[in-house]
Amino acid sequence: MLSENLQDPRTPLPQTASGDDPLLRLQQETQPAGGNIGLRATTHPEEIRITGITVMCPQCGARRDWMVICDRNEISIRCRCAHQWIERELTRADYLAMIGEGIGQDYPSLEAAAQAAGYDGTLAGTYLSEPRPE
Repeated sequence: MLSENLQDPRTPLPQTASGDDPLLRLQQETQPAGGNIGLRATTHPEEIRITGITVMCPQCGARRDWMVICDRNEISIRCRCAHQWIERELTRADYLAMIGEGIGQDYPSLEAAAQAAGYDGTLAGTYLSEPRPE
């Protein structure tokens, strides 16, 4: 017998519009692209500034020419020296704003993405583009 103050666990929760349900939004955001690929990556030759601070590789000191990786809802930055870290300050929405619509490429694995884009360590210490004049 249930107490007067407890709700029956079989009682359905009130329905909300799908656009208003944060759990449904989170589920949609974490779905792999195309239904079967979870990793999307793009290169970013310029500096990246997060909260006004320029991102710098803690391993080699590079300040630009990044690979930005979106793995479901987790954003990582990878340097040409192959050092990679999760950037908690960036969201999937930030990634999509950074790359624009339809830019970036799907990869079956991080290794395939790093090798295809030259971020597997073989080009460590090099910048492949000149910085833009300010």
